Amino acid sequence: MSGRETPRIEGPSGALETILEIPDTIAGVGVVCHPHPQHEGTMTNKVAHTLARAMLDQDIAALRFNFRGVGKSEGSYDGGVGETLDALAAAAWLGHRYPDLPLVFAGFSFGARVAILAASRHPCRALVSVAPAVALDFALPFEQPQVPWLIVQGDADELVDCASVIDWANDLEPGPQLHVMPDVGHFFHGQLTPLRQLVGTFLCAAIDA
Repeated sequence: MSGRETPRIEGPSGALETILEIPDTIAGVGVVCHPHPQHEGTMTNKVAHTLARAMLDQDIAALRFNFRGVGKSEGSYDGGVGETLDALAAAAWLGHRYPDLPLVFAGFSFGARVAILAASRHPCRALVSVAPAVALDFALPFEQPQVPWLIVQGDADELVDCASVIDWANDLEPGPQLHVMPDVGHFFHGQLTPLRQLVGTFLCAAIDA
């Protein structure tokens, strides 16, 4: 890894606190969305951190950021709507700094839902959703983003019902790639390395496509 920066990005509700990690050779860029702001979710969450590591493994510069009202990010919680705008602002900033490089959206739990919404509104190369919070009450797109899409779900998740995620994914057309990890809970305790490898393999194929 050639660098780590903490730029302040101007979002729609004020400045966003970020961590940008840059590989030696950059093949793409990625936005990582963290879990629920009202349940102690931040950009330093270990699953969000693992998603960033998986990106760096594939020479993708990884931008994590705190949603509005979290840490030093300005603004206040907005039920997923404003947080999606934050993710879009992060993507736009990356596009300005690294024009013509493929973009990836990734997120965990609440952040997975935000990443899906962002990918439906901003051109990207690939999408990764880990334990997507499909039961939350802010709208998901009626049509799935038409990019390679990986969903990773633990079948012992105590917060996001695995069966609900499977049913929801099966209703999508043409449908994402769904990987269910056996005996894995919501926070992927003891399973972060397999998660990193799984996401990295998917991103390698998506970026090279």
